[in-house]
Amino acid sequence: MKATQLLHNLGQSLWLDNITRDLLNSGTLKRYIDELSVTGLTSNPTIFDHTIKNSAAYDTAIREDLAKGKTGEGLFFDLALDDLTRAADLFRPVYNRTNGVDGWVSLEVSPLLAHETASTIAAAKELSSRAGRPNLFIKIPGTKEGLPAIEEAIFAGVPVNVTLLFSREQYVAAAEAYLRGIERRIAAGLNPQVGSVASMFISRWDATVAGKVPEALNNRLGIAIAGRIYKAYLDLLGNPRSQRAYNAGAQPQRLLWASTGTKDPKASDVLYIKALASPFTVNTMPEGTLKALADHGELGPIMAADGGDCEKVLAEFAKVGINVNSLAAQLQDEGAKSFVKSWNELLAVIASKSDALKQAA
Repeated sequence: MKATQLLHNLGQSLWLDNITRDLLNSGTLKRYIDELSVTGLTSNPTIFDHTIKNSAAYDTAIREDLAKGKTGEGLFFDLALDDLTRAADLFRPVYNRTNGVDGWVSLEVSPLLAHETASTIAAAKELSSRAGRPNLFIKIPGTKEGLPAIEEAIFAGVPVNVTLLFSREQYVAAAEAYLRGIERRIAAGLNPQVGSVASMFISRWDATVAGKVPEALNNRLGIAIAGRIYKAYLDLLGNPRSQRAYNAGAQPQRLLWASTGTKDPKASDVLYIKALASPFTVNTMPEGTLKALADHGELGPIMAADGGDCEKVLAEFAKVGINVNSLAAQLQDEGAKSFVKSWNELLAVIASKSDALKQAA
């Protein structure tokens, strides 16, 4: 049995961190669903940037949009919604079978709005409405300004993938924003079943401290942080406030492990996949990591519900001068800036491609 199937049987959802028109047109995504237990996917501007730049798959759609006078962000969201609604339809049987627990795809609001609450709320509502699919998450960053947008989007019935989370404290703040939105729906007599995941970025921790800590601590920080977050997640699932919401019909916001591709060439290609094996969570992984996992025949132990030795490991990092609280804030800020950089590069690629297609016409 493939390790992908083993992981699925364990109770963890495997999502693909990739979306391209070629994946859809070639039937590859359908094959991953059928053969590798893939039950959802995530997307980001960098993925679209690379595929639009390096493929002719979008040329016809871009020409059609240009003829309608569309450019920039408007043109991009047309392309992205085309791909993601097709993907959402492929995952719809999973969504239906699991009563909305699984089978999701994700689309990001403009990262330029990361620190603008009102604009993020408006964009989330508009994109969700345009998609017209119940299994499409709108990605909203868990920044200070993003938290009220998450609450308002959930209250408005918009499913949310909270992104750019790095620490336990950032996760708890995002989970509470989600719960406030649900509680407001319950108080208003609305259906509280609004889907959400909280996406924790793991490998960036290790990439950031690489070369700054003793060799014995290499590639251990992200997993230790994950252990701390997993314990907080299980504690939140079991607390009376959450259970009151579940009793009213709400579904738990699931924890999603993101940035799980191995960055260190000396480490195992499935380092984070094995370490983060945990029931009732999601692991969204790059295509290369998914294929590597499929080639492995075993997994190993699941994550410890109490976080295992995470606090002991984090204490070792503290001894060598790593302040995880300040580093978490730094990573979230850098992540937001990186998303903006990727977004601007994407828009530049679309502009360049548009000019080339106009000249070729």
